[in-house]
Amino acid sequence: MVSEQISARQLLLRLFLPFGLGYFISYLFRTVNAVIAPDLVADLGLSPASLGLLTSAYFLTFAAFQLPLGVLLDRFGPRRVESALLLLAAAGALVFSRAQSLSGVLFGRALIGLGVSACLMAAFKAFSSWLPRERLPLANGVQMMSGGLGALSATLPVQAALQVTDWRGVFAGLAGIALLAALVVFFVVPDQKKDGGVESLREQLAGLRSVLTDRHFWRIAPWAVAAQASYLSIQGLWSGPWLRDVAGLERDAVARLLFWIAVAMIAGYFALGRLAERLGRRGVPISVVTCGGMLLFIGVQLWIALLPAYAVPFWIAFGFFGTACILPYAMLSQIFPPQLTGRCNTSLNLFVFVAAFTSQWLIGAIIGLWPVDAAGGYAPQGYRSAFLVLILSQLLAAGWYWLAGRLGCGE
Repeated sequence: MVSEQISARQLLLRLFLPFGLGYFISYLFRTVNAVIAPDLVADLGLSPASLGLLTSAYFLTFAAFQLPLGVLLDRFGPRRVESALLLLAAAGALVFSRAQSLSGVLFGRALIGLGVSACLMAAFKAFSSWLPRERLPLANGVQMMSGGLGALSATLPVQAALQVTDWRGVFAGLAGIALLAALVVFFVVPDQKKDGGVESLREQLAGLRSVLTDRHFWRIAPWAVAAQASYLSIQGLWSGPWLRDVAGLERDAVARLLFWIAVAMIAGYFALGRLAERLGRRGVPISVVTCGGMLLFIGVQLWIALLPAYAVPFWIAFGFFGTACILPYAMLSQIFPPQLTGRCNTSLNLFVFVAAFTSQWLIGAIIGLWPVDAAGGYAPQGYRSAFLVLILSQLLAAGWYWLAGRLGCGE
């Protein structure tokens, strides 16, 4: 039920634009290190493992806040929660821009991750409060596309900004954008309407427990977690260094290809979501598109890892088919009742971002097992080994999904 009738123009101005701006800055923060990595390494003297740890700190604090976030969104509403957290993101970006050591940038990056942890879930919560259910897939797709625009802006635009300032200036500017997003969300988004009784904290925790003990959740969660961890950790950092060290691209060429990967990501969110919706009308379950897309994603990663000489075009496919990893959220939303979907999504998010943190650091640790070349580049064998570890985890998770279905954990 829609709490209050508002016009299409009001929806655009009061829901889609504010939350889109928030998720835009969230994804920009998530992926910007893929472009500025050489500057961070040069200025702070980072090893591959330290670079991976630094970038993945975003995922750790993001993940740690997911379960309390679900409760806070239900109690205080998305407007108050997201605007308050975005202030922390702005502060974190400012700390990052002024830090002189690894510990300083780690603290700033961790604050950023905490500050943007609500940008997607708050939007989903607001859309479910203000829009009829049949409009939610399109609304959620538009929100995901705003994240793609953020990833796109972290490529060529950031590279252009580095021609007039340094990475510190870039993050100072991002701090201002995050502050603007906090103000826009707080003053523009309508308050959440409460249509009936509110669950007590005990009832909310009982609902969370029912999610975390459900066999349907644990059938798809391992594959969703493994696939998203690979997608987020590689796209958010290691794609850029791979293109430099393995493909031999110059810095401007790396930024251009990252731009097109982001374009492919935007197209993938729209195309795969639309395909799942159309096939669903014909009785084809969403699991068909989800599993098909994630299997193709594994195939693309295998090509990149094993045939790097011919892999550059496949990075576009990486950006496109990696978006299939978001479809398990829709699968779970069709299984759980509406009052549990928020806690279901944040629970999956918790595991996804813990895994993304681990994977982004692990890639750096594995790459660091090989010596750095005279130009400061990392060994191609290190990338291959790290990527194959992530691919193996996805294959094992896909096998579990199939086996669990055979054992009766149906959808």
